[in-house]
Amino acid sequence: LRTGLAPGPHELTVEADMAYSRTGEGMHRFTDPADGETYLYTQLFLDDARRVFAAFDQPDLKAHFDLTVTAPPHWTVLANGTTTHHGDGRWTAATTPLISPYLVAVAAGPWHTVRTDHRGLPFGIHCRRSLAPHLDADATELLSTTTALFDRYHEKFDEPYPFDSYDQAFVPEFNAGAMENPGLVTFRDSYVFRSAVTDAERCSRAVTIAHEMAHMWFGDLVTLTWWDDIWLNESFAEYMGYQTVAEATRWTHVWTDFAAGRKDWGYDADQRPTTHPVAPDPEAVPDTASALLNFDGISYAKGAAALRQLTAWLGEKDFLAGINRHFTRHRFGNATLADFLDNLASATDRDVHTWAAAWLRTSGVDTLTAHAT
Repeated sequence: LRTGLAPGPHELTVEADMAYSRTGEGMHRFTDPADGETYLYTQLFLDDARRVFAAFDQPDLKAHFDLTVTAPPHWTVLANGTTTHHGDGRWTAATTPLISPYLVAVAAGPWHTVRTDHRGLPFGIHCRRSLAPHLDADATELLSTTTALFDRYHEKFDEPYPFDSYDQAFVPEFNAGAMENPGLVTFRDSYVFRSAVTDAERCSRAVTIAHEMAHMWFGDLVTLTWWDDIWLNESFAEYMGYQTVAEATRWTHVWTDFAAGRKDWGYDADQRPTTHPVAPDPEAVPDTASALLNFDGISYAKGAAALRQLTAWLGEKDFLAGINRHFTRHRFGNATLADFLDNLASATDRDVHTWAAAWLRTSGVDTLTAHAT
């Protein structure tokens, strides 16, 4: 192929006007009926970065991102890194480490914010102004839960938190539960409770916070190479979220909740005609549309149950040794299931690959039959 390009680096500049979204794909725009204020935020998962900016939109094509945002003067702009206001509504965000395009995040608007510092990093929680009293009422629980989980992950993982700040934005009309954008996790704002709720709902919110925080390491620091391994992102965060909530918060019973409710989601999905292995073959996921079909109880609940079983079989010490080797070897890079298994195998005498073939590459529930003599 003759391109006519001279050797060396080249710069491509793309100028584009992109439409705002009302579906939660790309740059979502919302006007609050309570006070008329407008808010914008990105949701770029799986392949929606193209709705906001030009990019080679694959998880294995990581880059450093520099963002400049111009917004109305009374707005605040949040991003993956700390942001600086230069006046006249012009903001710049700190250059990101190497991240995938689907993890780039911006949230802009007249946010109501509660901040604290922890372990030398700024932590913030944000919501639209009309929800300010409700966020303030829950701020102590939200921030204490977040920092307790943060500390517990640092006890588990050798790699320190890899970004320069930790913001959690509760955004309107979100089309998912939450999204693990590095340094700027977005949640649906129904997690800002506006009336009395059960303790189970508070526990569920804590699990979601822990799930997204686990992604900072497994998903953001080390990212899947292609979408056939999306189960590993989600199964790991699901397992680690429940485990860390049980260890670091007052909801020590949370594995009972998993067994009684969440795990049933996996059993149900695994008995349908549409069941699939926890870890599908790459050939079964040729594109992002195919990958979306695997976002179900198998990828989340069954995979988390399998990882919990694996941890019990290996012992938590060896499991975490393998995980930490995985993070160190692939930090700010990409990895596959084979890489994950090899790193686990290097920390144990157990036959991890045979375990994976039996538990991750097959579909359907196991059948136990009693033989009486």
